[in-house]
Amino acid sequence: MSSPEPTTEATLAVGAGGFTSADMVLNIGPQHPATHGVLRLRVVLDGERIVSADPVIGYMHRGAEKLFEVRDYRQITVLANRHDWLSAFGNELGVVLGVEAMLGMEVPERATWARTLLAELNRVLNHLMFLGSYPLELGAITPVFGAFHEREEIQAVMEEISGGRMHFMFNRVGGLKDDLPAGWLQRVAGAIAGVRSRMPQLESLLVGNEILTARTKGVGVLDPDLALAYGVTGPIARASGIDMDLRRDAPYLAYGELFAEGGTGRVVTREAGDCLARLEVLLEQTHVSLDLAEVCVERLLSLPPGPVNQRLPKVLKVPEGERYTVTENPLGHNGYYLVSRGDKTPWRLKLRSASFNNVAVLGDLLPGHLVSDMVAILGSMFFVVGDVDK
Repeated sequence: MSSPEPTTEATLAVGAGGFTSADMVLNIGPQHPATHGVLRLRVVLDGERIVSADPVIGYMHRGAEKLFEVRDYRQITVLANRHDWLSAFGNELGVVLGVEAMLGMEVPERATWARTLLAELNRVLNHLMFLGSYPLELGAITPVFGAFHEREEIQAVMEEISGGRMHFMFNRVGGLKDDLPAGWLQRVAGAIAGVRSRMPQLESLLVGNEILTARTKGVGVLDPDLALAYGVTGPIARASGIDMDLRRDAPYLAYGELFAEGGTGRVVTREAGDCLARLEVLLEQTHVSLDLAEVCVERLLSLPPGPVNQRLPKVLKVPEGERYTVTENPLGHNGYYLVSRGDKTPWRLKLRSASFNNVAVLGDLLPGHLVSDMVAILGSMFFVVGDVDK
């Protein structure tokens, strides 16, 4: 934590006994206070209470959008999976789905179900990271060991099929890079069953924990109107009672079938909108994703052998036009606005990342809270700073 900035606009106040105080401007960061990356908060304090908070971003800015625009459509997926390094497969999906739609390309059924399976496994990886790290930020060290143990189970099958642990680069325009390895689906089924059987152990450390409940219940309440005004999406919005999930509301891949009436998919919501509600949504969503992944495995095992991609020309050019493609990433809506002039590279590729909006709302959410609650609120917003800075 850095030293307070001198301020020429200090607000003086006379308290009991004639004690004179002044608002203090304090920089939190730009080190790593409670986030996955480098964020700075410029807060004004009246004693221990936050008067105002200004998120200062850009410390990890790499110009991702401009890098997209000087690479052909095959190369973009290599960069697109990096802005939210906990949701790499989901990041790739938005790009390839948008390009395929503009090309009018049909993807083989096996590729569609395999993509859905991998997207849900990636969602479990993302959620387990936050389920372990959030209690750690509140002072509980044990849950992170359990969460990482379960992550490693899923990570192993993701690494086996793609060759990568974080940046999978397994999507291709027209399908997937390779077919599924022999016996891989059975190993995925075993991993899902293993994680599901041990999840109650992790939950027992979180649900009903008196200290965690005291630090999170009623803290950082995000009003649904404020969430909508800032474009907050994903588990943060659903914890405030906003019943919205693109997998159900604007289905893509195989989600139309999975979230149909009587299907396995369901949208998890809470009404409280506080830190505890956000944690509860994430925890329950992990179970839903495990269920969805299990159904995908069963469907893939029932499908006959066949291709997992389309044959592409040596030089891939997208017809002139524009399209906005948005998917339900683990942290919220991830959108790509693609403008093509018929070349092998996009003329414009704008990224709408979920974490940016989750951080932007902090300016209205933090004021009025105590400094001691700031870390609890920050950690519960579930953002990746690379996803903010792009």
